[in-house]
Amino acid sequence: QVQLVESGGGLVQAGGSLRLSCAASGRTISNYAMGWFRQAPGKEREFVSHISRSAGYTYYADSVKGRFAISRDNAKNTVYLQMNSLKPEDAAVYYCAAQTKGLSYVISTAYDYWGQGTQVTVSS
Repeated sequence: QVQLVESGGGLVQAGGSLRLSCAASGRTISNYAMGWFRQAPGKEREFVSHISRSAGYTYYADSVKGRFAISRDNAKNTVYLQMNSLKPEDAAVYYCAAQTKGLSYVISTAYDYWGQGTQVTVSS
């Protein structure tokens, strides 16, 4: 079983940048495809980005395409989400997730392990 801990969230002005990290322990993340999701108050958890085990494939929600970049460092057992040109609508709790079987990359139930989340607040 893998444990995931997100960090890097905080308060940023619109147009600014943040880099989220997801540190894994217990097992190496090279065994997992990884994803980022977010959940704003009163809204359902939504897909943000996904990266395959080898980082050969990445996917993004349309709302973040061109602004966010997902990456992974399997040697450091860490996944990253670089967020640029942040907008107030990007404000949410961001969650890192690990997937053992690639049934879907956009559906939250297709992921097996989750972190506790990190808050991102964007001021206008």
